[in-house]
Amino acid sequence: MTGGFWAIHAGLHREGPGTEADVAWVCAAAGVQRNAALCDAACGPGADIAALRAAAPDGTVTAFDRHLPFVGEAARRHRRDERVTVTQGTLVGPDEALPDPVDLGPFDLVWCAGAAYFVGVPAILGRWSAALRPVGAVAFSEPVTFGTPDRETRAFWQSDVHDEASLDAAIHAAGWGVVARSRVSDAGWEAYYGGIEERCDALARCAAPAIRQAVEAERREIAAWRRLRDRVGYALRVVRPL
Repeated sequence: MTGGFWAIHAGLHREGPGTEADVAWVCAAAGVQRNAALCDAACGPGADIAALRAAAPDGTVTAFDRHLPFVGEAARRHRRDERVTVTQGTLVGPDEALPDPVDLGPFDLVWCAGAAYFVGVPAILGRWSAALRPVGAVAFSEPVTFGTPDRETRAFWQSDVHDEASLDAAIHAAGWGVVARSRVSDAGWEAYYGGIEERCDALARCAAPAIRQAVEAERREIAAWRRLRDRVGYALRVVRPL
């Protein structure tokens, strides 16, 4: 990521689409109990940790991210909660020095907001089955197209992504079953983009070319999502090994 990108994104409340209601839905669908052990994989600055704690008030949350500034921000936000542990980690090991959910678990639920696609469903599910307690679950949000991909949706994602049917097929091919399916709400996208828009407004008069270019790129992305919101978004899935 460029310096202009981080000038906008550093210190934002969240780094991806979602709301506390989305996390509450995931936890309810997974049958999370009050004393559950939960994992927030690729937690960013920690926007979902409070919602996970609300679902398991007598349990624990282990949150990790690869990006150290996010780790520091998440740890700062939850420094007074002894039931929250924040560390640096990676989505899938063990080829790297950082721990992944298998090293940090076992867990009743591993939640991953918007980052699983960097590694891919087969690799994530193939590894994370060993991170779960009996009847544990994995939940994640995943970029998808709603309906048949076209030039505009491919340009928005800048790559080929699943549609919802092919995502479910990939989950089943990995030997997992879908417990519940939904989508991240438009409110979740606005919660994410609203913070970016405020930062872009604050930087609008900045003359640094890299920041001006980053602001323009963010505004284009936001406008594209609002135009395409019925065709692109994040699928929500709660899954368990078969």
